[in-house]
Amino acid sequence: MAQRETPHGDHSHTDSHDHARTHGHDHTHEHAPKVSADSERRVFWAMLLTAGFMFAEIAGGIVSGSLALLADAGHMFSDSASLAMALVAFRLSSRSPDHQRTFGYQRFQVLAAFVNGLTLFAIAIWIFYSAIERLMSPVDVMAGPMMIIAIIGLFVNIIAFVILHRGDSDNLNLRGAAMHVLGDLLGSVAAIVAAVIIMFTGWNAADPILSVLAAALILRAALSIVRRSAHTLLEGTPDGADVAQIRSALEAIEEVESLHDMHLWGLTPQDPLLSLHLVVHDGADHTHVLRQAYSVLRERFGITHATLQIEGEACLTGGDCETTLFSGASR
Repeated sequence: MAQRETPHGDHSHTDSHDHARTHGHDHTHEHAPKVSADSERRVFWAMLLTAGFMFAEIAGGIVSGSLALLADAGHMFSDSASLAMALVAFRLSSRSPDHQRTFGYQRFQVLAAFVNGLTLFAIAIWIFYSAIERLMSPVDVMAGPMMIIAIIGLFVNIIAFVILHRGDSDNLNLRGAAMHVLGDLLGSVAAIVAAVIIMFTGWNAADPILSVLAAALILRAALSIVRRSAHTLLEGTPDGADVAQIRSALEAIEEVESLHDMHLWGLTPQDPLLSLHLVVHDGADHTHVLRQAYSVLRERFGITHATLQIEGEACLTGGDCETTLFSGASR
């Protein structure tokens, strides 16, 4: 089997059914994540803001007796931990690949986002449970202190959310952090509305009821984060990638007869990876075919890392020849 290095930094394997030889050369693929210092900086400042104000909300919730404030404080505690995890994920993912982790640590970002989504679920369940208890056993709430703390918390959360929202919207880890802060922001809004209602009507049930509404919004955000991160962890096809179009474009190359054993996945949603076998006609110029294939993948589909194997005979080297794509598209 002969290996050829392409000028794009991708690699391929070409096989011939009448002889096999290997060219000894060293080549590595840089899978270091495209995480900017800006993303790290945004997460760091959001973490400081969230952790700093959390203590004020805990004190305010205890003094006023507000479940909405305590729920938001609990959320902010989780957010501080989650933002710290996101920061660690960014730092780890910048490490270079090694012999044990040839793809590096980039996938840790997705794992962190998945854990963040699960913590959002746990927080929402705790708020639901506490709200039910509070409705069954009403507690007097001091609307004045509750209002002051909630308004300050709203401004803090707005600042933190703007910091994160203006960052890389495609980064799943940054998006997960932003959703946590958005949950905090909604919690502050719920606390303000509850304080206003209690202040003017004396209806203390507004506090747990509005906490439930905030929890429902948190659940929605959690579902989105967990679904997308789990899809990536399960090697799902990256969002926006059309495998049928990729297949058609490659089969349209003049000397390509067919393709099989096609797999498309991503280390993160922003870093798609592709591997497949290309069956070419007898006498085809393998190097020319590879150059065309890599050009199509890069220019039309934004795939810059692909492993293409050239075969002169279908399924000569094995692989999954009956099913062309594990993600569901079949011949």
